[in-house]
Amino acid sequence: MKSTFSLLAFLALAAGCTSVSVPAPAHTASLRVYELRTYTATPGNLDKVLARFRDHTRRLFEKHGMENVGYWVTTDAKDGAGGKLVYLLAHASREAAAASWAAFRADPEWVAAKNASEVNGPIVAGTPESVFLSPTDFSSMK
Repeated sequence: MKSTFSLLAFLALAAGCTSVSVPAPAHTASLRVYELRTYTATPGNLDKVLARFRDHTRRLFEKHGMENVGYWVTTDAKDGAGGKLVYLLAHASREAAAASWAAFRADPEWVAAKNASEVNGPIVAGTPESVFLSPTDFSSMK
């Protein structure tokens, strides 16, 4: 690494630059992480899950530092067509994700929205699935 820096510094000075930037190793280049989540609606309640996300959840995620990347519903029967919401969030780091989730879950506005959407019973079956992802060095999402 020292010889690479020396060569870059020499080339930068030769080109008239006064500073040089050496890229960080791939595994430390970004602490940013993505979280892929899957919600399975209770039978007949996907529309209610989508409404809750559309009307409340997305905005509250942003309020608590989570970036909404995208939302999808499954289309094939083998994947639970008509009953699953899959979405991707971005977080500054795993630690930021944990703090954001804690703040989100404690937010009185979220608690009220969740309770109102479940007045006739739960609309999400079980615990949502969550997978944390780190972009590769060739990903456009860094």
